[in-house]
Amino acid sequence: MPDRNAPVIAEFRAHAGRVGGYFAGIDLLLLTSTGARSGRSYTHPLSYSTDGGRYVVIAAAGGAPAHPGWYYNLIAHPDVTVEVGTEKFPAWADLAIGAERERLFRERAQVIPALNDYRARTTREIPVFTIERT
Repeated sequence: MPDRNAPVIAEFRAHAGRVGGYFAGIDLLLLTSTGARSGRSYTHPLSYSTDGGRYVVIAAAGGAPAHPGWYYNLIAHPDVTVEVGTEKFPAWADLAIGAERERLFRERAQVIPALNDYRARTTREIPVFTIERT
């Protein structure tokens, strides 16, 4: 099965973290995680925001009824690799909960209002992760 993220990842790496098309003008990072079941390495381009020295990513999956696959990877193996611009570094992903999760989701939804639409489409609580360098 071809990796639909491969062209975005290649463009990200070839242009110091900048990509065009659908992701033009969006802050992207590359998150490399270990598969929860397979143990294989997977890289996903994700939009992000920052909160202090942490990166914040939302596992919205467009409001789908199930979490994206990378959510399960981070729960099983929170040690990840992150690429931002030309930097590549080890990091730790932590699932935000409670008031912190609500605050981070609300702040991100102010920048990306579609997140509120995604939340309305699903019965699941959309997960929010913070990622810190290790």
